[in-house]
Amino acid sequence: MTDIQTLIESEDEVMLRDAARGFLAEAAPVSAFRALRDAGGAYDKALWSEMAQMGWTGVLVPEAQGGADMGHRAAGILAEEMGANLVASPFLSTAVIAATVLRGAGAQARLEQITQGEVTYALAVDEGNKHAPDAVTMRAEPVGNGYRLSGTKRLVADGGFADRLLVLARTSDTGLTLFDLEAGAAGLARTPKRTIDGRDHADLSFDGVEATGADILGTLGDGLTALGPGLLAGQAAVAAELSGLARQAAGITLAYLGERKQFGRAIGSFQALQHRAAHLYAEQEITLSALINAGRVLDHTPAEAELAVSLAKARATATARLTVSEAVQMHGGIGMTDEHDIGFYMKRARVGAEYLGDYGYHAARIAAARGF
Repeated sequence: MTDIQTLIESEDEVMLRDAARGFLAEAAPVSAFRALRDAGGAYDKALWSEMAQMGWTGVLVPEAQGGADMGHRAAGILAEEMGANLVASPFLSTAVIAATVLRGAGAQARLEQITQGEVTYALAVDEGNKHAPDAVTMRAEPVGNGYRLSGTKRLVADGGFADRLLVLARTSDTGLTLFDLEAGAAGLARTPKRTIDGRDHADLSFDGVEATGADILGTLGDGLTALGPGLLAGQAAVAAELSGLARQAAGITLAYLGERKQFGRAIGSFQALQHRAAHLYAEQEITLSALINAGRVLDHTPAEAELAVSLAKARATATARLTVSEAVQMHGGIGMTDEHDIGFYMKRARVGAEYLGDYGYHAARIAAARGF
């Protein structure tokens, strides 16, 4: 546990972290991810079921729907520990993003299904290379008492296996509407797109996919209001995953510096490498403070969370990029091989940096919030 964690994490949060770390070390080591990737799998369904039994899938679900309702900081702790072990699961898309959106929409039956681990979701928003919810062009044309959706969503995380989709589509020239749809609906085709981190993604093509008014979450033409809390929750959680990833990559590297010998001594004794390691530690502590703050703001004053969340995501992106780059460099040639785990951390950091807004996206939101 770092100095920042000791100072500002509650006893319950410390217990949650310790329990998650112990469970994942045994049930989901990095070797399990390697085996999953080599087999072409998307995620471990048995592991997901165990997470549901421990209440992780309901971390943001009200107790009335069977959830633990532990809050966004708790969700961040779980995401951090999953990031440290490179766990591939629907946690971000289902237990964080979908649960937050569905909670706001009062979709109690769906929340119960998430809590039980009976349904998985994917977020189908972006249509280009970058995260840009405002730029959605997919149309949902009125037909009778319903709608027909046509268009394409690109690189949808967990889109290859999700049971249901949160789909943002344009229902007028100025309005966007959020739909909750079956992933197996007629007219919907999935094209698998494996990313460099070995995770499941897919391009989704909609050709006259039918939806009804009952499929709308929130208000017609005001989909971003319904989706917004879910995006903030997801951005905070992926920032937490990147923070956990960076912490573990640094730990692996420090251990290597103590083992690898050159000129008759451990390379960790060289002052130049000590300075670089100390720099990583300082950056990770600053990022962790931003991350904890984002979780606290989401839990207590969610309407004011955008700045805190963007700061956490930008910091986590930059810190993870620095950490994995230094980690590969300090490992030397072995760090570039697939046989060594450190490369997995670099690949996941690269994909996580883009998910739900890259550094530039969040830096622009911070600048706008500060009036620049």
